[in-house]
Formats: sequence, C-alpha cells, structure tokens
Amino acid sequence: MADKYKDKKTPKNAAPVVTPAASEASYDDVKHEHRLYFNIVKKRYIWFALSLLLLIPGIVSLCTQGLNLSIDYKGGSMFNIQFNEKVTQADINQAMDSVGLTGSVQLTNGDISAIVRTEALDQTKRDELLAAIQKQAGTFDIKNVEEQLVQPAIGNELKSGAMKSLAVASVLILIYVSFRFRFVYAVSSVIALLHDILITLGLFSIFQWEIDAAFIAAILTIFGYSINDTVVIYDRIRENERRMKKKDSFEDMVDKSVWQTMGRSVKTVCTVLIALLAIFLLGGESTRTFSLAMIIGVFFGAYSSICIASQLVVEIKKRTSEDNKKDNPVES
Repeated sequence: MADKYKDKKTPKNAAPVVTPAASEASYDDVKHEHRLYFNIVKKRYIWFALSLLLLIPGIVSLCTQGLNLSIDYKGGSMFNIQFNEKVTQADINQAMDSVGLTGSVQLTNGDISAIVRTEALDQTKRDELLAAIQKQAGTFDIKNVEEQLVQPAIGNELKSGAMKSLAVASVLILIYVSFRFRFVYAVSSVIALLHDILITLGLFSIFQWEIDAAFIAAILTIFGYSINDTVVIYDRIRENERRMKKKDSFEDMVDKSVWQTMGRSVKTVCTVLIALLAIFLLGGESTRTFSLAMIIGVFFGAYSSICIASQLVVEIKKRTSEDNKKDNPVES
C-alpha cells in the first residue's frame, strides 16, 4: 500500500493544499481562501459605531416608553375554556376585538381548549367577552370555564426573577471564560452578550411588541447561543496566538482567526434562523414572541461574536499595551 502512494508525485510548481480550518495555515492562505475577504479587525470602529446606532435609539425608547408587558407581568384575567369543537386563534382574537379587548390566546388539546389572557375584567366585561367568544369562535359550557386572576405582584416577581437570572448568568459566564481563557476575553464576551440583549430589548420597546413569560426563556437562550459562538472564535484565537512569532501582528492573528471560523458561524446562524422563521410563521400566536426574540438575538449574537467580542479583545489589549509602554518607557 505504501508503494502505491509513492508512485504519485506532486508537481514541483503545485501550491500546497491548505485549508483555513487548519491552525497552521498562514494569514495569506486564509485571505486567498475567502473570495469575500476584507479586514474585519481594521474596521472595528465601524462595527462599534454601527452597534451604537442600534443601541442608542433602543435605550432611549426603554427609558421613555418602556416595554409593552403582557398580563404575565402587569396582572389580569386568564380563562381556560373547553370548547365543544375545534376553534381557531383568529376567531377568538376577533371576538376579543369586538368587545374592545386585547390579549393573548393559546390553543391546547388539539385546538379544543384555549387559554385566553387579557386585562383584569369586572363581571360585566367578563360576561361580554365569554358571550362574544361563544358566538364567534365556538360553543362551550360557561359553567366549566376556569378563571384565574393574575396579580401584579406575580408580574413583579417574574421581572425580578428575570433580572436575577440574567445577572447570575453573566457572572457565571465571566468566571467560566476567565478560567478557560483570560479575564480580557471574559469582559469582552459579557459586553457582547449585553449588547445582544439590549438590542433585542430596544427593538421590542421601539415597536412595542408585547412581551410575555416566554420572552425570559428566549433571552436566556440567546445568552447560551451567543457565548457558544464567541467561545469557538476565542478557541481559534488562542490556538493561533500560541504559534505567533515576535514579528507577527496580534490584529492580523485575530483577523485570521475570525475568518477561519467564519464558515462555521455563518452556516450555523443560517440553519438556526431558518428553523426560527418556520416557528415564527407557522407556530401560531403562542410561540410568536419567543421566536421573534430568538431571531433578533441569534442574528445579533452571530454579529457580536465576529464584530464585537473579538474586536473588543484587540482594542483592550492594544490600549493596555500602550499604557504599559507609557508607564515603562525604554531608556535610550
């Protein structure tokens, strides 16, 4: 078998076969491998400016008009209705509109049961709503309707729990990335995560999309997805940093590392976005908030891993090294 391969000679002028996924590939090899190559690191101030353009309007909106919270947070009435036949969300929403109410509808049990959430209702408004649903959506036994009043205090508890969850997740990610890499990598990754969350919250505030309990799950999922994508790039940076020579530029090494993982990042985010778009378009009203938040978070999570987290590492190292040179001038 060995002789079989010895007979096959490589032409003298043939270029060596090098894939950008191999850590040994040179910076020039990576540049030539990608047709759309451009220097991402040198354009990092453009990425920072673009992020600010997205963040500032969202933060202003959060401070002025806030978020459009559902009754899960504000409190309200919840009805669990068992219909005699299958119903549709559109018919129930139309019935709510006819009596001047808004809320959320979740169908269960093969579209025979429905959980209807709306603002807190008095007895008159409650009777109007049930009568409209029975007339426009489907018949049911009013005596068997399960009713529940969600107190605002429960909503405040949900908001408090969400903030604590995000704080704990940020601290644990900071510890994990510091232990696996270095503190500068951890700080950059947490800033990028907060960037993704603030953009998501800002867009929901600007367009006043309603936020329900599933939104918390989406935010925490975005945390996990974004940090996973960032760690993949950090891994490649660490591998390439070990092979750096004194004459090599740290910026070029990071740019090379980003492009070596670019294919993986783009393919992964496109696959996830296709699935999320299918859920958003076909999953019904109950999954719309979750899927919309995930679409925004996953897209900007991939963007921040490439254009924010890794670029912050470069910027922090550059500034700290400049400070060290100022503090320790070389004597002539």
